[in-house]
Amino acid sequence: MTVKPDWLRVKAPQWQRVGTVKEILRDLDLNTVCEEASCPNIGECFQAGTATFLIMGPACTRACPYCDIDFDKRPQPPDPREPFNLAEATRRLKLNHVVITAVNRDDLADGGAAQFARCVRAVRERSPQTTIEVLIPDLCGNWEALGVILEAQPEVLNHNTETVPRLYRQVRPQGDYRRSLELLRRTRELAPRIYTKSGLMAGLGETDAEVRQVMADLRAVDCDILTLGQYLQPSPKHLPVQAFISPEQFDDWRRWGESLGFLQVVASPLTRSSYHAEEVRRLMTLYPR
Repeated sequence: MTVKPDWLRVKAPQWQRVGTVKEILRDLDLNTVCEEASCPNIGECFQAGTATFLIMGPACTRACPYCDIDFDKRPQPPDPREPFNLAEATRRLKLNHVVITAVNRDDLADGGAAQFARCVRAVRERSPQTTIEVLIPDLCGNWEALGVILEAQPEVLNHNTETVPRLYRQVRPQGDYRRSLELLRRTRELAPRIYTKSGLMAGLGETDAEVRQVMADLRAVDCDILTLGQYLQPSPKHLPVQAFISPEQFDDWRRWGESLGFLQVVASPLTRSSYHAEEVRRLMTLYPR
């Protein structure tokens, strides 16, 4: 399945603006998931002056076959300058909402939780009006580490379930579906004022019924926000696309999710975890905590 349908075409970005964002990122020695994971929305987001920061290096200790981020079993220790540099980039880019994510760092006892917390606090100090979203890995089920992140009080905690349980061994072999749900459940229990969020990829061979069951499972742990987008094969060595899902199907899933009680469902072929993430500020006004 190599020919993309028309609905997956994206507008060419204005590279002058993209270049400005890249200059700031390079100047401060920062990585973005936009670049490392070959996101199709990089032009639109960089043009708008937004980026999802990727902390603790550009390489991951897991080798999930859907992801374009490089694998490194022994990455470098977290950079002590990174929290300040990230906060400075947030200030320079004048971001209203910042997303901070990370590669999996299974080599660290806390999975990188302390670095997440340092970054959140640095942004809070440097740009107090900016709302903060963290998109975290599963921390190998280390719930004390999760507590470290929650104590820093980001507005949104995002953890992606990525796919349906039947496909985990193939798509996310080092992940665990129940562990991901438990992470979201514990976040709601430990920090009820923080909005929880998760995301799914479609087009890997899942059925409509399986997608709807995952959505129901997420609502059962009181997840607030859901993103649903089309999986795109980054290279021939990655998992192939099994199906291109129509915009109409995404609309059906959005309506189903809204009927389940999600505060927001963002579902379209080009939706990604952090796409239009700043819209959460509107949700915080409509559903304050």
